[in-house]
Amino acid sequence: MKRYLVLLAVCASSSLIYGNASHGQDGAAALAVRIEAAQSPNRQGWDPYALQELMERFGVPGVSISVIKDLQIYWSKGYGQADVTTKSPVRSDTMFQAASISKPVTAFAVMRLVDAGKLSLDEDVNRYLKSWKLPENEFTRGRPVTLRALLSHTSGTGDGFGFPGYQPSAKRPSLVQILNGEKPSNVGPVFWERPPFTAFKYSGGGTVVVQLLLTDTLAKPFHEILDELVLEPVGMTNSTYEQPLPPQRAANAARAHNGRGREMDAKWHVYPEQAPAGLWTTPTDLAKLAIELQKALRGESKLLSRASAQEMVTPVGTGPYAVGFAIERRNEGWYFGHGGSNWGFQCNLLTHRLKGYGFVVMTNSDSGGRLNAEVETRIAAAYGWDSLDKPVPR
Repeated sequence: MKRYLVLLAVCASSSLIYGNASHGQDGAAALAVRIEAAQSPNRQGWDPYALQELMERFGVPGVSISVIKDLQIYWSKGYGQADVTTKSPVRSDTMFQAASISKPVTAFAVMRLVDAGKLSLDEDVNRYLKSWKLPENEFTRGRPVTLRALLSHTSGTGDGFGFPGYQPSAKRPSLVQILNGEKPSNVGPVFWERPPFTAFKYSGGGTVVVQLLLTDTLAKPFHEILDELVLEPVGMTNSTYEQPLPPQRAANAARAHNGRGREMDAKWHVYPEQAPAGLWTTPTDLAKLAIELQKALRGESKLLSRASAQEMVTPVGTGPYAVGFAIERRNEGWYFGHGGSNWGFQCNLLTHRLKGYGFVVMTNSDSGGRLNAEVETRIAAAYGWDSLDKPVPR
């Protein structure tokens, strides 16, 4: 018992932040403790271990969690260390790299422009692109590539890659150099291998096309566009798409760590591919975005129409993606979500499209995905989410 109390004290490196007092602070605190503790009933596997023990076993220095309940942030909390070199703690406002969760946040911006009549999901994107054009080929001739296709990974692109990022001191490519695979880009070119909507293939390069389209259309830096369309109106005050991260924000950012939880040769990598990989944020801020979409699906958002919200949670007809989010059925429930994996960071967002609950978890380790899966299982059990009652395979 004494060992468990010590572990719990170490694990809770920052105070529990409640989203709404009407939910009852005692209830939120009790459920947070249940997630942090060894699990009961004990199904073996990782159940006998407290959260801090799992962090140590998986090589995860720090983790931050935000839980959504009844369309509100129920609680948010940070655990462990943001940086093993400075021993600074993870707080609920510590920023992590969102990695690929940057993509659905970008899609939210696109849908706001669709609502405003400035973009169409189904127009040829070459209508909007100015500084670079999609090359016409046998796959796109007569069947143009659209924003709907790019944001659902069904455009026919063949790159299939994520992005490794760049050392902070390294020379970084322009968007056109990235798309063409020209130095100093460290990835290959974006190319087409099939007609749009023929099949699903995850494509970071396709979202770079979206980034260029937005900057060409609005004639502003990408981070300013996302500030104006998403981050500021949603209230994501601890978030930015600025790359590299400005010094004034760097002090509040978690460091990247390898799969053993050790520091690497840079605090983090820099991502000029902002739309698919460049967001710095917190679980609390991502939870705010998820709640805004949940409200929009009910017709209760002032930022996004119900029709546009439906586009973001309805698969396009090929593959598991809607416009921005991955969509999946779990037992009787339907969920929208997205995972993320950057150099030294792993994260996940999962939200029920109807019942007003969900969670976001972010870690500062290459092995954080294992911990994220266990956190998801524990949250589902603690809150009795009827469509998440089966444990994630270990």
